[in-house]
Amino acid sequence: MFPFRGRMSSIRENGVGEELDDLKAPLLRPASGGAVTITVTAAGQNSKAAAAADKKVRTAKFKIGDIKCTACTASIESMLKELAGVQTVAISVLDGHAAVTYVPELTTVEKIKETIEDAGFPVEHLSEQDIAVCRLKIKGMMCTSCSESIERALLLVDGVKKAVVGLALEEAKVHFDPNVVDIAGIIESIEGSGFGAVLVSSGADVNKVHLKLEGVDSLEDCKRIRSLLDSAQGVNHVEMDMDEQKVTINYDSAITGPRSLIQLIEEASPGPNIYLATLFVPPRQRESDQLQETRMYRNQFLWSCIFSVPVFLFSMALPMLHPYGNWLSYKLYHNLTVGMLLRWILCTPVQFIVGRRFYVGAYHALRRKSANMDVLVALGTNTAYFYSVYVIIKATLAENFEGQDFFETSAMLISFILLGKYLEIVAKGKTSDALAKLTELAPETACLLTLDAGGKVVSEEEISTQLIQRNDIIKIVPGAKVAVDGVVVDGQSHVNESMITGEARPVAKRPGDKVIGGTMNENGCIYVKATHVGSEAALSQIVQLVEAAQLARAPVQLLADRISRYFVPTVVVVAFITWLVWFTAGEVGLYPRNWIPKAMDKFELALQFGISVLVIACPCALGLATPTAVMVATGKGASQGVLIKGGDALEKAHTVKTVVFDKTGTLTVGKPQVVSAVLFSSFSMEEFCDLATAAEANSEHPIAKAVVDHAKRFRHKIGSSPDHIPDVKDFQVHTGAGVTGKVGERVVLVGNRRLMRTSEITLVPEVEKYIFENEELARTCVLVAIDGKMAGAFAVTDPVKPEAQRVVSFLRSMGITSIMVTGDNRATAAAIARDVGIDYFFAETSPVGKADKIKDLQGKGVIVAMVGDGINDSPALVAADVGMAIGAGTNVAIEAADIVLIKSNLEDVVTAIDLSRQTIARIRMNYVWALGYNVLGMPIAAGILYPFTGIRLPPWLAGACMAASSLSVVCSSLLLQSYKKPLHGREG
Repeated sequence: MFPFRGRMSSIRENGVGEELDDLKAPLLRPASGGAVTITVTAAGQNSKAAAAADKKVRTAKFKIGDIKCTACTASIESMLKELAGVQTVAISVLDGHAAVTYVPELTTVEKIKETIEDAGFPVEHLSEQDIAVCRLKIKGMMCTSCSESIERALLLVDGVKKAVVGLALEEAKVHFDPNVVDIAGIIESIEGSGFGAVLVSSGADVNKVHLKLEGVDSLEDCKRIRSLLDSAQGVNHVEMDMDEQKVTINYDSAITGPRSLIQLIEEASPGPNIYLATLFVPPRQRESDQLQETRMYRNQFLWSCIFSVPVFLFSMALPMLHPYGNWLSYKLYHNLTVGMLLRWILCTPVQFIVGRRFYVGAYHALRRKSANMDVLVALGTNTAYFYSVYVIIKATLAENFEGQDFFETSAMLISFILLGKYLEIVAKGKTSDALAKLTELAPETACLLTLDAGGKVVSEEEISTQLIQRNDIIKIVPGAKVAVDGVVVDGQSHVNESMITGEARPVAKRPGDKVIGGTMNENGCIYVKATHVGSEAALSQIVQLVEAAQLARAPVQLLADRISRYFVPTVVVVAFITWLVWFTAGEVGLYPRNWIPKAMDKFELALQFGISVLVIACPCALGLATPTAVMVATGKGASQGVLIKGGDALEKAHTVKTVVFDKTGTLTVGKPQVVSAVLFSSFSMEEFCDLATAAEANSEHPIAKAVVDHAKRFRHKIGSSPDHIPDVKDFQVHTGAGVTGKVGERVVLVGNRRLMRTSEITLVPEVEKYIFENEELARTCVLVAIDGKMAGAFAVTDPVKPEAQRVVSFLRSMGITSIMVTGDNRATAAAIARDVGIDYFFAETSPVGKADKIKDLQGKGVIVAMVGDGINDSPALVAADVGMAIGAGTNVAIEAADIVLIKSNLEDVVTAIDLSRQTIARIRMNYVWALGYNVLGMPIAAGILYPFTGIRLPPWLAGACMAASSLSVVCSSLLLQSYKKPLHGREG
């Protein structure tokens, strides 16, 4: 086991394989890496098992304890091969993870688990693998009530574990058990609630390629290609559309890629019939849906205007222009006039054809025993329309009847609401502008190089970036975009990464440096080896993370959700009371007759006030107040290298009062260097460095790497170099203290004072003096003991980041206290804290101890943010109210962090907190506007000002106000796009 780890370390030291750290290694490594794959062909599996082999199989994953070697895996295999239904077993000797493929009809997860336990090993079923996730585009939502109705409908479906519906994003994210329900069943439940649903993506869409087929003329051809793809290594799922001659393939990018799949299809051509496969890029679902929705509302508005504008002219404009409007008063029969008949004819298509969507929405809402904006609009317009129809019938039948129709109210109300929805959709589209710009960063084509065995370029070929596979060598010329995440293998240049990280200064790139796809190469030609492709690329990860954040619901939105449950019923009651009060007051003579407008009676005046109350109330503005602001903020943050994982993290960050910083790699540059090495024994410096290097080579700690690098430089300086790093036996990591191991016949300890103390190594005064002098200079001392005696020490320095002091000072001006926590010694910690201006620090703290310190602070009622590297600091990041992983680079999917900072610049900590404060302030302003609008608008619509000022809000104008309220909230959120970082320093 340990020689394997030593080889990995030597790869990293040569600068060739550092990218391996960031690659998404499969759960189970290949056999050469310590995993055993067993194909079970036991005699115990009868013909029934063989027949089931072609049926659907499932994979169960387990964590098995006490596995020490391949003999352990052999004993587990000997038990599993007796179990009918088990097809293959893969077990990692290194971490105990196991994957078992089985036929559900013949065996179960419980039986497999019991079998492993009978073999004498503790086992845990990793059941989270049974939960699938899908994202759906929802059509027809109007307000928060709609999104809540869909959530309730989804949660009633058997197998659905969790459902989140985003109103502003118009999407749903559903976690479900695929063994109980499938995506078709989930879509059916949404459609049963009266809404449309289209699949955007599923958990299986990790890496997917769409291919257009040519030469596939028969069912036999389709079967041949499908069978070939299903059996291909690395292919997870295949979907074929025979009518369109298209195939969609889900694959594992670590094993295969799109070019390999195309080649596989083309090589399967039978004789004279030649198969051709080319890349097919389907239109982006979200953009096409948004365009379609925008066009729909625009067209509906224009159609309504064709009828509504004449209605407005015939009812309000022409009658005031004598003698041009006199013809409208011409009586056709009794009191039925030309104007009435024309208004009825023109209004009816608007009410029942253009306005059909409101009827459908209201019907489904009432069927769900809820109410939304559709209910209010349908009630208001129907009341106006059918009362007007009553007026026409009465005017036709009665000789002396005089009444006022409200057809213009119905038609213009629908027109204004459609205009408002159209403008709202356009504005909402702009809330995701930052995300759209990110998706457009990746170039469409790339230059693929073919190299010979000696590394020389044989050929160049321009290909689509979607055809790039892992380990491809891509040529990036000056002025071109970097096509893929990878490592520079040849050439030097400067790359502008501002579009990803927000850092304006071009970053120098040399062989061994990482580059991010979508960034701009400036002045040199570089060759890049692809390490992350498809959905694993940083750009894809950022987009996925931001999309998930925009869908997540912020706690502050709960206020709108609670209000929306009672909003519409309350409005209907208030509207009825308004009509009743005005009508009763008129009947008993509580107001003078001259208050009633000409051509109206008491009933009609009261009815107008009631309709105005119905249509001015707007639940939409409340529902959009939070999600639109979160969408803009997360998109804006992403464009500046600050990835916020949802509304919850965004809301918590604005309350932070204490920021806890890790030292190494956070407050310091994170690239420690050995500045001195001394001997306290008779060992030669050469032998001392070799033994220390052998022990430290297996450690991932930055200081360990600094010691190894120093030893290499020393060897090179004296003109000698060991053939290989000696193997270490009994290697142990002492968290927060150091490492121990046996190199040859010598026991070597490398670490800090605590390790020496617990190992009973005596520190003579000479050693204590060396430690004291270096710690005063903010250096870390790495002590080395050999065979129980102090042998020597290294002094390691890690420079403080140039912006650290400025950031700490700025946080203080924001009312935020800064604390440093480190595993380093107290003297070094004190010197670093003094340099950056931090008053409080905790030294000699283990990773778990860091989490405990955070919990202690939280116990005092303090909201704590933790800033660390996302790896060693994971326990502390999880424990903190807000975990910030700094310097993530291409590894943006850090589970432990709430906020991911792509750069290593501490200024982004300030940006994250300040952006959170600005966003929450904007959300509160949105709520003040949305609630204030309804609180003030409804009394005005009810006629509270009419007795004093004569101001009356006609229903059509109330409808225009309602449409404007939603639009104003979205536009208010859009102001966040002008956000600027509070600090504009430069990286050192």
